[in-house]
Amino acid sequence: MLSPKRTKFRKYHRGKMRGKVVVSDKVAFGEYALQSMQAGWITSRQIESARRVITRYARRGGQLWIRIFPDKPVTFRAAETRMGSGKGNVEYWVAVVKPGKVLYEVSGISSSVAISALKVAAYKMPVKTRILSSNKRIS
Repeated sequence: MLSPKRTKFRKYHRGKMRGKVVVSDKVAFGEYALQSMQAGWITSRQIESARRVITRYARRGGQLWIRIFPDKPVTFRAAETRMGSGKGNVEYWVAVVKPGKVLYEVSGISSSVAISALKVAAYKMPVKTRILSSNKRIS
């Protein structure tokens, strides 16, 4: 699973997910890309499972770029604990995704394989997505 080596603070606030993405909203490295249409949190497990699906579909050919990184810790309180006594422990890491953010990019494989791989990876995502091409939008 992906997680940062170190952070400035151990625990973060939940934060807001307002607005659209300005940077990394276009296909920059590959030929085809998976772009988010909604705001949400994507966990490191979801990022890894989509990466596995894409690499299996590509049969280890081509190249894959992951454009998101889980750098926000999510904490849980232990079950049946009383109020007070501070914030819970870090349970997992998430990447905050806003509408328009490019999540994955692929190149070096045929268009039909790339589109089918990104479609299966889209099922693993908790947000609505669409597939982009380097020259035009696919779906």
